[in-house]
Amino acid sequence: LAAALAAGLPGPRSESWKYTSLRALAARGFAAPVAAPVDAAVVAAIPSPRLVFVNGGFDAALSSLADLPAGVELRPMSQALAGDDPRAVAVFGRVFDEADALFAKFNAALAIEGVLLRVAEGVHVEAALNLVFVGAPGATDAAAHLRHLVELRAGASATVVEHHLGAGAHRHLANHVAHVHLARDARLVHARVQAEDTGASLFARTDAVLAAGAEYRRADLELGAALSRHELNVDLQGTGAAVLAGGVLLADGRRHLDTRLGIRHQARDTRCELPWRGLADQRGRAVFHGGIEIQAGADGSDANLSNKNLLLSDAAEIDSQPVLVIHADEVKAAHGATVGRLDETALFYLRSRGIPEAKARALLVQAFLREPLAVLGDASLAEALGERITARLDAKDPS
Repeated sequence: LAAALAAGLPGPRSESWKYTSLRALAARGFAAPVAAPVDAAVVAAIPSPRLVFVNGGFDAALSSLADLPAGVELRPMSQALAGDDPRAVAVFGRVFDEADALFAKFNAALAIEGVLLRVAEGVHVEAALNLVFVGAPGATDAAAHLRHLVELRAGASATVVEHHLGAGAHRHLANHVAHVHLARDARLVHARVQAEDTGASLFARTDAVLAAGAEYRRADLELGAALSRHELNVDLQGTGAAVLAGGVLLADGRRHLDTRLGIRHQARDTRCELPWRGLADQRGRAVFHGGIEIQAGADGSDANLSNKNLLLSDAAEIDSQPVLVIHADEVKAAHGATVGRLDETALFYLRSRGIPEAKARALLVQAFLREPLAVLGDASLAEALGERITARLDAKDPS
């Protein structure tokens, strides 16, 4: 905490924060989070098993773990810490030395709650495991810090869906740090839907480590909040490890969405596939940094990054920064970024088939934003997430 306070909030001279200003945030104050009543209808559509947190605190009444299969441990991190779980204690003992990792440092100092998910060796979990984080109105703006551990043992597989949502208008700050550990030949499908209230601020960091043959499939939908930043760091440490991670940034109104990828190929024959799509409208701003490093000795690596963006307003802004650093010889690597408007030829084609212009534009935008969902390798989950994108576009911020 002392180190974080001494460093202060990063400013425009910080390379990793140059496109995301924290001046407005610095002028605000936040209290410790307090429990708030939430109508059960807010989470009723999210199936079991589900673990629910409201304003950073575990809500047993809204959670539902009755259908948890054998070989799966899913519980609040506070319970694991109370029982001196060695892995939970180790995760909470981690500190962050990076100069600009301010929110991770605050998390290390202040987090007392989070999620512990552990899947035993060889266990294949069929139903999706749902992690729900609800922001609820309170008397004061509050800051909640949560630390998570997702651990799949050798040969295990599971699907995790994260839901970040608001149960009413609020201006809270949520700060999440997640550690994802995939052992040899483990497979994790991970979807994260950020649909917080339009006044919320959300900072998230995911650090994933993959052993040999492990596969991490992930999709991030950034659909809500006033300010949201997510850092996804993946270390491909074992031979043949793969990460397929795509996402959508939908920045309309005055929304500011920032995503930063750091993928490190550290072993032979590792692979990353990174399709990301962004849309900025009205006075929204989308920021994307896609960093890939292929380290010495990681021969046979295959890396591909694609960041395509739609700019629908002259007042909106998109900043895209693909970075590819290669220290190995025998690799395949490609990266690209584009910012443009809707394809007029495609629009003309749809209109020539009798589709009204507004409907044609909506169809093109939906198809564009749904592209990254294919990385999940799960058609039903991709369709469900696609419906979330469609619903969000239908209710786009009019400001």
